[in-house]
Parts: sequence; C-alpha cells; structure tokens
Amino acid sequence: MEGSTVERLEGEAVRVHTATARNFSTNTENRIHSDDVAARFGFAGALVPGAAVFGHMTRPLVAALGSDWLSGTRAELRLIKPAYHLDALEIQHAETDDAHVVRCHARGLLLAELRSTALTQDVDARAFQPGGAEVSARPTIQWDNVHVDEPFPSWTWTPDAVGNAEAAAQVEDDLPCYRDGLVHPHAILSLANRAFTRRYHLPAWIHVGSDIRLRQPLRVGEPVDVRTVPTRKWRRKGHDLIELHIACLVAGVVAVEILHTSIFSIASGKRSD
Repeated sequence: MEGSTVERLEGEAVRVHTATARNFSTNTENRIHSDDVAARFGFAGALVPGAAVFGHMTRPLVAALGSDWLSGTRAELRLIKPAYHLDALEIQHAETDDAHVVRCHARGLLLAELRSTALTQDVDARAFQPGGAEVSARPTIQWDNVHVDEPFPSWTWTPDAVGNAEAAAQVEDDLPCYRDGLVHPHAILSLANRAFTRRYHLPAWIHVGSDIRLRQPLRVGEPVDVRTVPTRKWRRKGHDLIELHIACLVAGVVAVEILHTSIFSIASGKRSD
C-alpha cells in the first residue's frame, strides 16, 4: 500500500511517500535474498534488493519533478541498513538549496539516503573502452580474479515493455511516463547488478551504494550497449568490496553511467539490523 503526504519536519516542507518493500529475488543466484543464507550472515531475513529500494525512492522525485528528472541528473545512493520483505517504508523527500534529498526509513531505522543534484560531471573515459575478451564460463568471484581496469565483455540489453512494467510494479510505481516508454530507474539499477553477475558467479553479495548519472532517458525498445570496468577493490571490516563503472550507450552516446559498489565477500558475524 502506498501514498503521499506533505509534512513539516524541522521547519522544512517534506513530502512523505509510503510503500511496502517486497523481495522478488528469492530464487535468484544471489542467496543473500534467501532467509537461510542471510541468517548465516546475521541478518533477520532475506534482503530486499538495493535496486528495488532505490526504485521506491525515485517515485516521489519523479512525481514532484516530472520525467525531466531522468535526464541531466546525478543520484548518489547510500544503502545503510537492509530492507526486509513487507517492511513498511516511509520515504521522505526534502529540497535543500542545491539538492533533493530522499531518505527511506523502516523499523525506526534509516535504511537509505539518496542525494539528487544537477549533473555537472563529464563522461568518464572508461565509458568508451571496448569490451574485454569473452569468457567461456563465469568463475566464482575471488579477490585474486578481480582485476582493476580490466574491462568485462560488453553486451547489449534491449529493454522491453513487459520487463519495464514489472520493474515499475515491483516498487508500486504507477507514474504514466513508464507506461509511455521511459525505462524505470529500478530497471536501470538492476542492470548494474546484471553486469556484475554476467561476469562472475556470486553466491552471496550485497549492493551498498551507487553513483548514478542520468544523462538522457533510456527508452523501451532501444538497444543499450553495456560496458563495465572494475575501478577499484578494497577490504574493510572483514568484507571484500568492489566498485564498477558501468556505462549504457545508445547509438554510441553515453546515456547513463553508474559507479556501483558491492560487498562481494561478506564477513560473518552477528548483526542487530
């Protein structure tokens, strides 16, 4: 169930959007979306994909700003705490002098924050690197087989109306611009996950943040050339992390860039989330 209201928090007008988180990924390869594997890492249940949380958070932005938000925009997403299936999400959208800030809460916790600003960054040169050599089989990811600056094989994605409608429905988004052929942000960020899993077998991994640069809208039926380059890997608190630069080109023009950060080897331990 969803809805939108306007409240005043700390003197600011804040639009409050409500929705229900749902885990549609229980049968995917990433077993962090299953209850048993998530529990082994100390979570209370299967994690709702971060791309879906992002999809929910874009709903009040596009409702307020229109489909122009999908062009010339930088969206910096931090995923702070997990969302669980059937969590009641409260999504607060506030405008500051230079940004739109969206915060997603559930269970009395801040789950995610999205900062949206006008896009001023030039296209990263990595967007134009040719794809790497094809691999005969996906290796299971390990620290030693992640090679920074070595491009993944490129591939083509053609979004279709059925998949786009499903991506919108999964985050309870009924805005007409997506029925009219614009690709939903949920589908765009899910594409970044697919770019990762096409290259490696990933038994359990966690998306923790993305820097999304929307240069022009993606449209249903238009082929998208997807190019991916690992930009760095590092270790923190027992986790192994990776950042990917993912570029979506349409007819040779960079339409979307994503700096996508994930934990690909999760430290074990108890959590209180």
